[in-house]
Amino acid sequence: MRFARSRALAVLRVRGAALAVALLPAAVAVVLFAAPATGRLTGSGWDTARWTTAAVAAVVLSAAVLVAAVVARAGPAVSPTVPIAEGTAPDLYRLVRELADRLDVPAPSAVALTPDCDSWLEDRAHLGRRSLGVRRPAGRGRAAERAPELVVGSPFLWWMRVAELRAVLAPVVAGTGPAAHPDIAAARRFVRGLDAAVAVADRHRALALVGWVTRPLLRGCRRHAGEMERGVAAAASARAQSVDYGLRIVAQEQVGLAYAGWDRLLTRVALPAWRMGRWPSRLDAGVVSALTELSRRDRLAEGFASRLGERPACDLLEEPGAVDEAASLLAARLFHGGPAERGPDWAPVDWEAYPEEVVDRKWRLEAARLHRILDELPDAAPASAASGGPTLARVLDRLAGGAGEEGFTARLAARLDTEMAREERHRQESSAAGPGAVGGPWGEDPVPLLPLQAPRTGRELLADHVLAAVCCAAVDTAGAAPGLDWLDGPVLRFGRERAADPFPAVLELVEGGDADALRGWIVTAGVRPEKPVRLV
Repeated sequence: MRFARSRALAVLRVRGAALAVALLPAAVAVVLFAAPATGRLTGSGWDTARWTTAAVAAVVLSAAVLVAAVVARAGPAVSPTVPIAEGTAPDLYRLVRELADRLDVPAPSAVALTPDCDSWLEDRAHLGRRSLGVRRPAGRGRAAERAPELVVGSPFLWWMRVAELRAVLAPVVAGTGPAAHPDIAAARRFVRGLDAAVAVADRHRALALVGWVTRPLLRGCRRHAGEMERGVAAAASARAQSVDYGLRIVAQEQVGLAYAGWDRLLTRVALPAWRMGRWPSRLDAGVVSALTELSRRDRLAEGFASRLGERPACDLLEEPGAVDEAASLLAARLFHGGPAERGPDWAPVDWEAYPEEVVDRKWRLEAARLHRILDELPDAAPASAASGGPTLARVLDRLAGGAGEEGFTARLAARLDTEMAREERHRQESSAAGPGAVGGPWGEDPVPLLPLQAPRTGRELLADHVLAAVCCAAVDTAGAAPGLDWLDGPVLRFGRERAADPFPAVLELVEGGDADALRGWIVTAGVRPEKPVRLV
């Protein structure tokens, strides 16, 4: 804590130096105007110097007042979260309040959820949030009323047990102690103000002077501010050592497991739905299913399934389903740029309906796109000439064997790449609210998108579309059905059994023009490639 305070003082010294520089011309002007009263610095030359210095001082002070006003007024951008009122989660607030009392620190002013595997404290004093109403430790005064807000990763509530959540939150809540220290609080306000002022200057060209002044100040504070935050984190961790220390080790293992399952759920399950205008409305409940499945498959995770008999932390919420839906919509907004509210082209989907409404529709949309582009290519036979409709045989014959395998595949992949890029641009432009916005009185800051996947190459897109054509043929001609695997996303099923994955054979066709492995899979699965398939 002593180290964190020393770094905070270093930040404040930067603020003091800036103030001294702003006041220096005025101080010189005062000296020059006061000197004649003592019989010194007289004459016309000194008169000119006096008025010149006074003019410079006026300009510098005016600029300083402008910069100070922007720094004070520019509210820092806040993280998009799902607010949790005390009335909707009294048990959660009670847990946080008791934890703060045990650590002898001010309680957070409020609790909110983020759709990610992380937890932190966020200062939202400028938003006027009400506090938890706990006692104020002696000597903390107004600081207790402006305690930061506790932001909790929503996957933690659904996967972790109550005791594990308390152990994970202990070092986070302990951070309200350093946050109440006057020097640290002042240093944080100064750095946040500079950061917000730089953002304001970037948005408004008329305030270029503000950016010119605040950027060097922010650079001068950066190292000290970073060291201060590391010192605060170390002090908070040390204070929390006495709270459930043994359980914290186990809980940290759950943090890593939750992160792995959440990442798989977003990239393999949620992303296909988001791309077609649907958003799974129970992502946090899905992460429990994903991690339970991971525990079943991974021998290293066998012991984790036994925890599920204990009380889950989501029981601390009065309406966990409504909170999960709100967090799921925010996740789509943050990770994909979807609208902030549901609409006709942005509708929720339940897990029970996911295979039919997302998986099957995804396959048919991609198969339809593949056949449409095949129709448009000059050297491709039209679907009407290929056994009376869009068939899997048409795709296999065109991609495998014959003169120019490779050139045709490259052109097809390039066209798919162009088509998908065009559709993505159209989706972003036509989105009702774009990625959404948050911010303060100087305008709104766009919510930063957190992309889940790197851009896919044309060959990767082609492989996905050929796989979709294979799955459509399996559903329409071999009695297969779309399914959902919690870790792998869309899958093909025959009855209750998951079909052998055809994707490796599809890759051989797309990358090398060899259709033998895929034809073997088709025969084994009983698929009729010559039969037309239903497209969307």
